[in-house]
Amino acid sequence: MPMVRLSGDQLRRCSEALECFKSQKVNSPQTIHQEFQTLQANRMGALNMRNRCAVALSSFNYSKNRYTDVLPFDENRVILNQSSDYRPSAKGYINASFVKNSENVSGFIATQGPLTHTSEDFWEMIIQYRCPVIIMLTRLIDNYHTEKCVDYFQAEDGPREFGNICIATKWIQTTDNSLVLRCLEVNYKESEELPLSVLHIQYPEWPDHGVPKDTRAVREIFKRISHVPRSLGPIVVHCSAGIGRTGTYCVIHNTIQRVLTGDMTALDLVNTVSTFRSQRIGMVQTLEQYIFCYDAIVDELENLISDSNNQGNL
Repeated sequence: MPMVRLSGDQLRRCSEALECFKSQKVNSPQTIHQEFQTLQANRMGALNMRNRCAVALSSFNYSKNRYTDVLPFDENRVILNQSSDYRPSAKGYINASFVKNSENVSGFIATQGPLTHTSEDFWEMIIQYRCPVIIMLTRLIDNYHTEKCVDYFQAEDGPREFGNICIATKWIQTTDNSLVLRCLEVNYKESEELPLSVLHIQYPEWPDHGVPKDTRAVREIFKRISHVPRSLGPIVVHCSAGIGRTGTYCVIHNTIQRVLTGDMTALDLVNTVSTFRSQRIGMVQTLEQYIFCYDAIVDELENLISDSNNQGNL
């Protein structure tokens, strides 16, 4: 994994942010609980959501939603090029939302785990928006034998086709932190253009509505993709609904990146979560996930500072 080398200014900002987040976590845990209560008190209601999701609720698109209470808002939904092929109902819709709060850090597409009949649309989105990374924060089937996502990505036994799109696995490896990394190549079947290379990172050990037992795997994801240039396209993040685990990862990644770029408004996690919730309903679902944001940010800032100090002593 590439090591993040901090400048003097970045080291100072990371130290300032660490002091702030650690003070909240250690000295004022009740404040963190109150912050989440404030977020929940101001969360969007079902009627308001439905008023902003006309496209998702249309008869053409309703069956493309894994959960009927998690829909993308019309104003920032991902729009696919309308299909002129054999899919008469493909009207450019996918249950996916653009999520961002700064031009200087990674932009995300937060989306649901694909369904059988939306897998081709998912890969269409990856090609159209030139997405370099997919972060999958769920198992295909949970411990209660409930489907959380269809298998849209495993192609170890040879290329797989999803309608007009073909994917192939170039390599696969598992890390010490239970991440499964795949390098996938995706392209239209008859295209003469070079395929798009996509890094697929699956973290199957993150439980639905819960949090991992420690922050190491989530921080490894951040480390592996923090150097991906923004010019390559948005980072796709999904779990099952695309709001709980997905929102938690986006907040962690976004906060650390903003601190590194000098945007100290990142210290206000309530504002960050509120901004993301204004772009996709319910981002960061539980108090446990909100506390985990603090845990992962503190751990990663400590690690960045420690690595930087060790480099300076070499």
